Amino acid sequence: MTVRHFLQFSDFSREEIEYLFVRAHWIKQRFKRYEPYRPLTDRTLAMVFEKHSTRTRVSFEAGMMQLGGNAINLATRDTQLGRGEPIEDVARVITRMVDIVMIRTFEQSIIDRFAENSRVPVINGLTDEYHPCQILGDIFTYVEHRGSIGGRTVAWVGDSNNVCNTWLQAAELLDFRLHVASPEGYEIEAARAQCAGVHLQRFTDPNDAVRGADLVTTDVWTSMGFESETEERKHDFADFQVDAEMMALARPDALFMHCLPAHRGEEVTSEVIDGPHSVVWDEAENRLHAQKALLEYLLIGRVNPA
Repeated sequence: MTVRHFLQFSDFSREEIEYLFVRAHWIKQRFKRYEPYRPLTDRTLAMVFEKHSTRTRVSFEAGMMQLGGNAINLATRDTQLGRGEPIEDVARVITRMVDIVMIRTFEQSIIDRFAENSRVPVINGLTDEYHPCQILGDIFTYVEHRGSIGGRTVAWVGDSNNVCNTWLQAAELLDFRLHVASPEGYEIEAARAQCAGVHLQRFTDPNDAVRGADLVTTDVWTSMGFESETEERKHDFADFQVDAEMMALARPDALFMHCLPAHRGEEVTSEVIDGPHSVVWDEAENRLHAQKALLEYLLIGRVNPA
């Protein structure tokens, strides 16, 4: 059988993503009723971290155990990866011992090379280019609160980073509009913008991007790996803070999301992130349930509802 991976959001079809939303809802409801569901008994997830993590580690480790399996945490400093062992060799060894792997690393090429040499499914827990599990959880959250995201408008305010890149793929796949507002010098790469086509509209004024949006979302101004640019970015992004005045331009029932961790007073005000439009805590929790559906799908395929 061909091994399936989830390295980019576009690795799955629209029908597969929508199936995952249905499964995530079912799994979440079981969880909320304290009804055990353990389809992955005796399965093992290896989690490889080359970047720090809170939500990704907790959601994957807790999720795998809740499904009856086991999770092993591998930090670079604790393995031969930290001593320069080729990623191809690491993949060939680890994937003979576990059933599925999640990797949080730097360049997308690292996880691509690992997957090419893997005998088991590989999940992208974050790279510099993409963060597909985050957007899977985000859109599941939108579906929970407002129904299908198809035909809706999502406004991204801030750096065109890995999360923004993944929103682009999702917009094309699930047929919604993405408005992206970024300062000069931080715009979406031309090639990515061309691929998104009619699903993308770019703005220099964040207020124009947010006007009439169904969902407003943002991220920190300085992503991991760019800490040396912090002060410069604070200056460049000063007009891109999501505050109450900006949110008022969106639809009255618009939602606000942030993938966290958040810097209140920088990319978003406390009034917004802790306000009535915000669903960031549901969004954070839903990483757990969406990823459980993903683990189930990659390991045992489609499951008919009980």
